[in-house]
Amino acid sequence: MRSLLLPRAKEEIPKSELPLMATKRIIFVATVYQHLLNFHLPYMKRLKDNGYEVWAAGAKENKASSKLVKLGYTCFDIPVSREPLDLCNIRAFLELTKLFKKVGFDLIHVHTPIASLLTRLAFRGTTNGKVIYTAHGFHFYRGAPFKNWLLYYPVERLASKWTDYLITINEEDYKRAQKMGYRKGSIHFIQGIGVDIPQTNLNNEEKKTLRHSLGIEKKHIVISYVAELNKNKNHHYLLENWKSIKQTCPEAYLLIIGEGSERGKLESFIKKGSLEDVKLLGYRNDVQKLLQITDIMSLLSFREGLPKSVMEAKMAKLPCIVSDVRGLRDLITHGEDGYIVPHKQGELLISAFAELIKNTETRAVMGENALTNIKPYRMESVIKDYMEVYVEALNGDSLKLETRCYGAGVK
Repeated sequence: MRSLLLPRAKEEIPKSELPLMATKRIIFVATVYQHLLNFHLPYMKRLKDNGYEVWAAGAKENKASSKLVKLGYTCFDIPVSREPLDLCNIRAFLELTKLFKKVGFDLIHVHTPIASLLTRLAFRGTTNGKVIYTAHGFHFYRGAPFKNWLLYYPVERLASKWTDYLITINEEDYKRAQKMGYRKGSIHFIQGIGVDIPQTNLNNEEKKTLRHSLGIEKKHIVISYVAELNKNKNHHYLLENWKSIKQTCPEAYLLIIGEGSERGKLESFIKKGSLEDVKLLGYRNDVQKLLQITDIMSLLSFREGLPKSVMEAKMAKLPCIVSDVRGLRDLITHGEDGYIVPHKQGELLISAFAELIKNTETRAVMGENALTNIKPYRMESVIKDYMEVYVEALNGDSLKLETRCYGAGVK
């Protein structure tokens, strides 16, 4: 399959560029293709293996879309933006409307707030096909800014009328969705998007080599923070308390794994504060290997849906220190497989890290508990739940529900 170039808004889509009706066709839509690559490839592959022609739509990303095309998916570029009021979103809506008039889809599976709204709005007048929306964390949640409730809540209530099935991935969203006007029986609670068993296990020599390459000494206890570098991920909470953690536990060593718009500010904060043993690694495609040289995982976000990074850490038998927010509360049981710490409670945060850094046995016990507690979130379990929703949405079309899993990649 080849990638379809985005035509100008006022142009008709040439018939030669878009195939007419196929027997079975499904499209996955997100703001960016990378989201689909990182989180939904196993499901796209399963549907493709079942004979469906699978499409993907998102903002133009040559690298990510090229990967999808090589894997046999058709990509349709839309100029969608994460910013709700960006005028590009009008054009994205027009392009989606035009696409749905020219091409028939049996199923549309939408992700990410803006892309999902535009897609449902564009598809609302179509008589054939069903729409599934996976909410990876509503932007309106307990403790959310008032502007989020003012903007996203009424819009999602409206969009519920154009949603055949809603998939929620945390308990708070599931309970709230019950009161938002979705059709009775259309709301599903599935525990995340699935986490794979690590593909590669490093031996002791390989771990030693990797640690050495990062400047990590034998004495160090490694804390990994795997997240995009943006304000929501709240790296500053940990960095603001890092000196105190180091004073209490000199052996602490922090790896910040990820890339994003806040990198410059974080680098400046680390430099101005003369913070020791903090390394920004940027984007890495070997996160599973890095987790194997990690002792403690941390994520202190302001908002989460159900973070895959924490699920992967638990699969690696790592205790986690997380913030007290939706999604993280779903994954961590305080005192059993990690610690949940409220925001703006520096002393509690320092104490939680000190407890785990100084106690090897506590880390080991919590690590074993983490692996046990993550079982319901494993790909082999979650993919069955997703396929059952697909079967229902496709009017009982038979799909293979075997538990063979496909790697989704790691971000």
